[in-house]
Amino acid sequence: MLSSKKAFDLVLPELGPYTMDYTANGRYMAMAGRKGHLAIIDTQSLKQIKEFQVRETVHDVTLFHNELYFAAAQKKYTYIYNNHGIELHCLKEHGAVQKLQFMRNHFLLATINKSGQLRYQDVTTGFMVSNFPTHLGPCDVMQVNPFNAVVGLGHLCGKVTMWNPISAVPLVKMQCHHASISAIAHHPGGNLMATAGSDGKIKLWDLRKFEVLKTYFHHAKTLDFSQNGLFAIGNGSRVQIWKDNGDQDYGRYMTHDIAKGYQVGEAKFQPFEDVLCLGHTMGISTILVPGSGEANFDAFVANPFETKKQRREKEIKSLLDKLPPETVMLNPTKIGTLKPARKKEQPSLKELEAEKEDAVVAVKLAPRKKKTKGRSKPSKMESKKQECIMKAKRPYLDQQMKEEESRKKLRVIEEVQLPKALARFASKKAALYQKNFPSEF
Repeated sequence: MLSSKKAFDLVLPELGPYTMDYTANGRYMAMAGRKGHLAIIDTQSLKQIKEFQVRETVHDVTLFHNELYFAAAQKKYTYIYNNHGIELHCLKEHGAVQKLQFMRNHFLLATINKSGQLRYQDVTTGFMVSNFPTHLGPCDVMQVNPFNAVVGLGHLCGKVTMWNPISAVPLVKMQCHHASISAIAHHPGGNLMATAGSDGKIKLWDLRKFEVLKTYFHHAKTLDFSQNGLFAIGNGSRVQIWKDNGDQDYGRYMTHDIAKGYQVGEAKFQPFEDVLCLGHTMGISTILVPGSGEANFDAFVANPFETKKQRREKEIKSLLDKLPPETVMLNPTKIGTLKPARKKEQPSLKELEAEKEDAVVAVKLAPRKKKTKGRSKPSKMESKKQECIMKAKRPYLDQQMKEEESRKKLRVIEEVQLPKALARFASKKAALYQKNFPSEF
């Protein structure tokens, strides 16, 4: 059980609403105010590492693999800063970005701008991996599935699209609501997705079958799942936490009203802690949510108490284990499996003969029904048997006839179209013609 010191209120008037992002171990938090306030906070000691003002609109903020670097989507461009507030890079190619997401296993920064352009940039090499237009208008809802690193986008037309860095078209396009999508959240397991729309509905989706599991009539501006599956819903000045009662049937677990009617902008659970952080119009607030965080952490994956030496070693190991963009797919369990054997497009003559013989033998050995009124005479049975054999042979005979016709056309090309001087090159010329004009054969 956490102590009450973990809950705090940071009131910064005239600078909200606030957005925030945590590192993978939950040790540090980056926060950004809409009017230009940026800060990094140590969530264990509640000390401020760095605070500065960029004096322009900030749409979103995301931390990279550790607390040393973070990106801020500002009014015109996206900037990358270090933990001392020094500007390192200006990403002009991304345009006016609305949402940012960092894929820690791939070291990719995914952005979506106000014209609906999705971009992936490798932060280790600085190269632009991909640049795709969504063709669905402006977009300000983005969430990465923690299971397979697929980016989910929510659009104004009520559709949710899922993207990976190597496909110019969405992997999945779902019509989730009849109004614009206001929020998306993914369960840590990866098979459950929650969407909220302006039509006043929250839907839970099974991503294995892409079907609706539950529909709730509730307005939501922000959604988030905790490590243990608790579901936070923020709207207006009220935040509700729902709990799974079994079979994805979520019910109310806690309710919290923000003081003085501050409007919630974003709600996010802190990893490995029973804390829910709320970004509202007047700053940052945290509340205790018992049972939301994972109590048993793996220090080799994410260590909330890591030292500087451990952080440096982990950074080197994560760079060596960096996954290529091709590994982002809907079903990552396919990686490492064997490819199915490819069938030949055109089987050889011996294979066709063997298949035809097998089909004839199967017809001969098939059982026959005994019929009355003279229909089971030996002559009738033999004629019926021969008819079934011809039906089995018919596809192979048709294929042989087509091959004969193609050979005749090749002979015509060799004899008619080629002059005598090129007669010795007839076979090569005919093969080239067949390759370039397959529709004629």
